[in-house]
Amino acid sequence: MARIRVAACQINTVVGDLAGNVERILAALAEAEGDGADLAAFPELTVTGYPPEDLLGRPAFVADNLAAFASVVAGTGPCAAVVGYVDIGLEGRLLNSAALCRDGQVLGRYVKRILPNYGVFDEQRWFAPGSGPATLFEVAGVPVGLSVCEDMWFPAGPMADQAAAGARLLVNLNASPYSRGRREERLAVLADRTAETGCTVVYVNQVGGQDELVFDGASLVVDGHGVTASARQFAEEVLICDLDLPADPDRGGSRRVAVSTATRAPSAAAPRPTAEPLDPVAEVYEALVLGTRDYVAKNGFTDAVIGLSGGVDSSLVAAVAVDAVGADHVHGVAMPSRYSSDGSVSDAEALAASLGIVLERTPIEAAHRALADTLTPLLGGAPEGLTDENLQSRIRGVLLMALSNAHGWIVLTTGNKSEMATGYSTLYGDSAGGFAVIKDVSKTLVYELCRYRNARAGTDVIPEAVLTKAPSAELRPDQRDDESLPPYSVLDPVMAGYVEGDRSADDLVAEGFDPVAVARVVGLVDRAEYKRRQMPPGVRISGKAFGKDRRMPITNHYRSVAAAVPPTDGAASIV
Repeated sequence: MARIRVAACQINTVVGDLAGNVERILAALAEAEGDGADLAAFPELTVTGYPPEDLLGRPAFVADNLAAFASVVAGTGPCAAVVGYVDIGLEGRLLNSAALCRDGQVLGRYVKRILPNYGVFDEQRWFAPGSGPATLFEVAGVPVGLSVCEDMWFPAGPMADQAAAGARLLVNLNASPYSRGRREERLAVLADRTAETGCTVVYVNQVGGQDELVFDGASLVVDGHGVTASARQFAEEVLICDLDLPADPDRGGSRRVAVSTATRAPSAAAPRPTAEPLDPVAEVYEALVLGTRDYVAKNGFTDAVIGLSGGVDSSLVAAVAVDAVGADHVHGVAMPSRYSSDGSVSDAEALAASLGIVLERTPIEAAHRALADTLTPLLGGAPEGLTDENLQSRIRGVLLMALSNAHGWIVLTTGNKSEMATGYSTLYGDSAGGFAVIKDVSKTLVYELCRYRNARAGTDVIPEAVLTKAPSAELRPDQRDDESLPPYSVLDPVMAGYVEGDRSADDLVAEGFDPVAVARVVGLVDRAEYKRRQMPPGVRISGKAFGKDRRMPITNHYRSVAAAVPPTDGAASIV
């Protein structure tokens, strides 16, 4: 048996920040070396950040990435480092690569073989797959195989080849974005790979927000008995773990690279930290906080502004924002209209007080009357119905964007996935802003998250009145959401089946959903595609979010239900 000390370096890289990423890599590597690690593994495409997308189409970016990678190599010492970067292969094709480096030298490379091309992944657009016999690295006497992300997800794949060649430790570099239930999926796949190969697997994942994607970290060390060590979710960490593994002889048929062990005094085995996974609602909340924090900070903002209506959606967004960037950097604006209830204003004030943020109160009645008077000659009468309702929402959008322009604050919009799906929002009104925090959160989950936040605080940070009153846009007298939409308890499961599950209307009816509700929701979702294309990005927490995941044509005459509900059925979306 041989003992190898490994470090899973779960770091938060920034796409395109090549110099900054080099600093992050070398800082984590120094920490690993200080803890006597023999091998430090970093996430997929560590140097460039993930996903670099069409930056890869710029030759200068690829060249600069190679120069940055050379800086990482030059900074390596006695601890072998496995780092992801973009290499150039035959005929100029780009390669999603990992290199093992030590003492200022590259000792070997691995090229990702299985390139995902589904959901949020477009790797076949950019990269050529790797091929050839397995190369193993003998680190501290242990034969080690390298692979990258998707290579782990398939049986009889690269990991099986490496095990057959004599590997006893398999190191897998990842940039695996978070979605609900993803950790359990990874554990199941890792259990399959350890059973198939008989090897211990070190799974290292990046952490942090990148546009709408959130990477949750949650790096793991897994063997045939289960999880040996695990890192925290949604936080940077250098996970140190000692592994006692067979130092198998060369079985032949593979290339082996000997790597000298790190120089360190003998020590007792390092503890194997095992972070307890968050419960399903808590992990969604932490994903929203991290995604918001990184989007704000990585895009150069310091402060955020939110329109606080006294409703549940804006209350949750405000709580997330405060946890993301701090109360001193969150600004609330209440913009009551003639239809706003006294309770809504007082609820917004109570929320702001409990969160410790300043709330400005700016009634919109004067602007509403002025714009209505301006529109009257154009419309041949005073604005009515949806025209008048949306006028109020657009006034609020103008005020928030003016604050953004004047102070450099980012506007956080407050629409949820149920509204996004059905088009229940106002273009250039409540949809106007820079980042949609709860864009992928259904209305029913919004309530769960609010109650979680209150339970965590041990007090009603979000007032109980907000959670018990009927949802309303308050754009006309006594308005309720369920006048324009099915009840959210009905809408959300149908929406999830249609949008996230890609099931047809007939499928949903066969599963027991009410045919009228199915036709109504499906019709609203189909007609709202053009609106969703104009919405800001937001945190992805589901297996299929609007945006990169779901790319439906706007001009589309296909309908999955024969008797689609016409736009005049009283359930039309707010334009």
